[in-house]
Amino acid sequence: MPDDAAAPPVGLTSAEVAERIAAGDVNTLPSRSGRSTLGIIRANVFTRVNAILSVLLALVWSTGQWMEGAFGILIVFNSIIGIIQELRAKRTLDNLAVVGEAHPVVIRDGLRQEIVRDAVVLDDLIAIAPGDQLVVDGSVVSSDYLEIDESLLTGESDPVAKAPGNPVMSGAFVVSGTGTYRAEKVGAEAYAAQLTAQASKFTLVSSELRQGINSILRIVTWLLVPVGLLTIWVQFSQPGTTWQEAVVRMTAALVPMVPEGLVLLTSIAFALGVIRLGRRNCLVQELPAIEGLARVSVVCADKTGTLTQGTMTLGGVLALDGADDVAWEALSQLVAADPAPNASMQAIAAVVPAAAHPWETLSRAPFTSARKWAGTTFSGHGSWLLGAPDVLAVGDVAARAEEIGATGRRVLLLARSDVDVTAGDAPGVPLPVALVVLDQETRHDAAETLAYFEDQGVALKVISGDNAASVGAVTRSLGVDLGDVVDARTLPAPGPAFTEQVDTHGVFGRVTPEQKRQMVGALQERGHTVAMTGDGVNDVLALKDADLGVAMGSGSPATRAVAQIVLLDDSFATLPHIVAEGRRVIGNIERVAKLFLTKTIYAVLIALTTGLLHLPGPFRPLQITVIGWFTIGIPAFLMSLAPNRDRARPGFVSRTLAVAVPGGAIVAAVTLVAYVTTRGLDDAITDAQQLQASTAALIALLMSATWVLSTVARPYVWWRAGMVIFAYSFYFSLFLFDFSRRWLYLDISNRETVLVGIVLGAIGMVAVEAAWWISTAIRGDKPRLLPSRERVEPVGG
Repeated sequence: MPDDAAAPPVGLTSAEVAERIAAGDVNTLPSRSGRSTLGIIRANVFTRVNAILSVLLALVWSTGQWMEGAFGILIVFNSIIGIIQELRAKRTLDNLAVVGEAHPVVIRDGLRQEIVRDAVVLDDLIAIAPGDQLVVDGSVVSSDYLEIDESLLTGESDPVAKAPGNPVMSGAFVVSGTGTYRAEKVGAEAYAAQLTAQASKFTLVSSELRQGINSILRIVTWLLVPVGLLTIWVQFSQPGTTWQEAVVRMTAALVPMVPEGLVLLTSIAFALGVIRLGRRNCLVQELPAIEGLARVSVVCADKTGTLTQGTMTLGGVLALDGADDVAWEALSQLVAADPAPNASMQAIAAVVPAAAHPWETLSRAPFTSARKWAGTTFSGHGSWLLGAPDVLAVGDVAARAEEIGATGRRVLLLARSDVDVTAGDAPGVPLPVALVVLDQETRHDAAETLAYFEDQGVALKVISGDNAASVGAVTRSLGVDLGDVVDARTLPAPGPAFTEQVDTHGVFGRVTPEQKRQMVGALQERGHTVAMTGDGVNDVLALKDADLGVAMGSGSPATRAVAQIVLLDDSFATLPHIVAEGRRVIGNIERVAKLFLTKTIYAVLIALTTGLLHLPGPFRPLQITVIGWFTIGIPAFLMSLAPNRDRARPGFVSRTLAVAVPGGAIVAAVTLVAYVTTRGLDDAITDAQQLQASTAALIALLMSATWVLSTVARPYVWWRAGMVIFAYSFYFSLFLFDFSRRWLYLDISNRETVLVGIVLGAIGMVAVEAAWWISTAIRGDKPRLLPSRERVEPVGG
């Protein structure tokens, strides 16, 4: 029941607000984008990789051989690139978050004003309506049939009626009714402050991709420690070697073991994803969401606000039994009596003005998705209802409404009842008075977007609370055949039969909010990765439980708060671009990981074998730096940024190891054979022989490691093929010119040792190629040298 009549609320005065701000009693929440600017700089400069490289750089410089420390450029580049990209992502998110966050309405000096969430102060009087999310803790001051859903906090999905004096918590959201509440706990003291603050936070939280990379790095760390210690001992125990030479060779062995760019490029790829999607007015609230939609196998789309425009227009009022004047009068009274009209009532109010002489209201029942009707009981005029015809009527009236709904229009029934709308047996037996027809326009980009998902093998489920026939008509008008329409009221209780129907059908009408949630769970039980799109308060539970929730920017604040992605401009066509961005991140980081892990594996094996044979390392730090330029560093950077349309698949670690382990082992094997064959195991060799053996080993390594790059770059497009060709050409030129040979300590005067390196390098290339074909066959993948012609580009390019 509404509160007793009272003077309009005044709320805090401007002076009281100023006092509380001065006292620090403000709803200050954590930074929208996580780390501060200083924190970002610190996090990108003081990394474990930078620390290792810095120590090695200091050791090399202590020998006076400054050029050998060229790998130190990595420290600067790693830090600068990481800082720039994360700051760009932070700025993008900060700008978008201001648009996407909740804006509560407070009452101050007797006036309602919309403010930013962080400007709420202690004791503020906050007005709430359906779809609003509570931003602070407090207690209800006034309640007009106020019902609040606290499922995000308690797990209980049933709405809770709130009366004056009842406590409310931040994070809950309004299902129906209106009211006001007083802020009693703000900022960090609020129960769910972190939930609302999380809505725009830039984080690199757990994801399958990052978990896989962390698993790889743990393996690498265990390998580095013993091999590193062995390398240090061997290099410093070489007879007749100065400490300077020992330090240089030790550094050359240790530097390539560190996968210095893997984590950096992963972070850059995510950050660039945020920036690119931000340009499309897409707010990414959790970064793993970028890869999440790339893995999605089922997209559940709500009809209203997603496939159709969120607004509607009144198409007509079809009076039954000639009660035209009665119908229009009743509608005008319902408009006057509704303090918080939903989209349907707003469409009616745009044509039907509020009654000039309102009837006295005795009780009111706001619309809920579970009930499917709203009503008001007037003194001396009975109860008037507006809701779903298939819920309030039967027989000819329901059939006529179904016939109109089958054209894609939305139909509501205006009916009269003698039962109070708040009674337990409401609505009683309604008397139909008129059919209210609402027109809704489909989004111009919906058809292309649905076609894109269909072409990509992503299953579509249209799930709506509207009439099943109307939902089916809208779906068919978009040119997508999803089979017969299912009325959700006919579905069995959750269980095997329910799961089977949800999995095999594509269009559902008359779905309750709880059923939406159950449908998401049923699809997940079948092994699907589920994305849910929506804009209304009835979508919140399903969005929360889906693997990926996508909310419309014009939707309710509660919907935006629980979604991982918010489409601020309501463009449904942005979804294919999110898919493309996710595929780019996952596919390209997988390529990059293969390169870096291959390098780590062959570096570890070379260091381990030369250590066990008690031989000096074959390479110098400057040579290792140059090797990394075009076999790892630059190619990895380019491939991490390039488009990639391949659908994401599970098994990131296994696929990465399937390429990196045999590739790294082959590169190490041919390099070691070339080194040992041309050098021998004797300690008593000349400097010239050592230099020639190192040159032969370097030739074998460059030829075979660059061919690993060529397999990772598949399927070839022009720039990837050009990248491989350029790498070979660049390395060939290093041996061609006298100045570069002197610079890199290369000696090609002994043709026999050079030939050994070339032959073994060619053998390595053949072995890498064979390993690629074999591992592809074992995994059951289709080998692809060129891009597939069947791949579909996202809508709009």
